[in-house]
Amino acid sequence: MIYKLIMEDKKIKIGVISDTHLTDYDDKMRRSVAEHFRDVDMILHAGDMVDLRVLKIFGEKEVKAVCVNIDNYSVREKYPEHLLFEIKGIKFLLIHGWGSPWGIEDKISDGFKNVDCIVYGHTHKPANHKKGKVLFFNPGSAVDRYFASSRTIGILEIDKGIEGRIIKI
Repeated sequence: MIYKLIMEDKKIKIGVISDTHLTDYDDKMRRSVAEHFRDVDMILHAGDMVDLRVLKIFGEKEVKAVCVNIDNYSVREKYPEHLLFEIKGIKFLLIHGWGSPWGIEDKISDGFKNVDCIVYGHTHKPANHKKGKVLFFNPGSAVDRYFASSRTIGILEIDKGIEGRIIKI
């Protein structure tokens, strides 16, 4: 099922975060979110949230999220493993990912056709590139620098098309 988000004819700005691995509210993360996501229309969380208390960091912003196996029961009960939705005619897949990071984009996209943007996590490494007509966007990890040189989040902007950018925090 594809969920539609109907917005007036304006540019849409989406904050994207993944792999927070937090079990509770974190003030350092809240400050990063407040700085970089202050003017976003919504937030996408691409999994490894761990606990619903993390949502307090996002304040009143609308959050679309997915769950994975390390998330606690309350997260897994509230959020699906993947989510298909549409914004201004752009079809999104929000998913975490699984297994080895090598070839993850092929694994993810094999099961889902006719999407314009795949937002994923799991690897902790940011990605922002097109394969064919599909934008693959991974914000990296907001808290972990083990697999990447810096902590990162992302922004997606939708106007007549979609563009992404990665932000080091």
